[in-house]
Amino acid sequence: MAIFTTEFTVLNRSYCIGNTGFTVDFSGGTSGGIPGVLFASTLPFFELTAKIHRNMNIKNEQKELSYYGLYLLSYLKENHPDIATDKAFIESRSALAADTYEQARKEEYTPEGAQELAMAALLQGLHFSRYNTLIEVLWNEFAEEVPQGDAADLAVKLQPSLEKIFAKYPLSDDFAYTPEYDVLYTELTGAIMIHIEAYGI
Repeated sequence: MAIFTTEFTVLNRSYCIGNTGFTVDFSGGTSGGIPGVLFASTLPFFELTAKIHRNMNIKNEQKELSYYGLYLLSYLKENHPDIATDKAFIESRSALAADTYEQARKEEYTPEGAQELAMAALLQGLHFSRYNTLIEVLWNEFAEEVPQGDAADLAVKLQPSLEKIFAKYPLSDDFAYTPEYDVLYTELTGAIMIHIEAYGI
């Protein structure tokens, strides 16, 4: 519903809204029994305005990202939070996925087959997660020192200082299924133990 200039009363206070051009849902009803004049029954005007702005920001961000961009953003937040704010990377990867899908369809792949190729392009090199590996180590080896609910935040804190260890290994998409993963796991466990003993959690 478009908001036009009108006056309404909330908690015994009157407010005037100009023609903002925004769209917002009201709870319904009329002001003073006057037909056609709507009022917001509970929200003060400043709260209503803040709510409108928040919704607009979310919608604008979503409009800027494609389906692949939104999927990748969600995936990065869960598995690679250190690069989840890299807009250039997200845009380039999502564009690659979209191009891959389009090209596959031109080559007469089924929609399902084209989507599989697009998702493979979107997530290439991202299946192994340093962040999730650190959480796994913390959960398994430091359960007494680190509550499960604190492991994610601690993993984010620790990751930069442990990049030198990760750099020793070829962290391919299937790295977690190789014998070298166990060696990395052991090395990370030792490094985290030293860190906790020196600096605490």
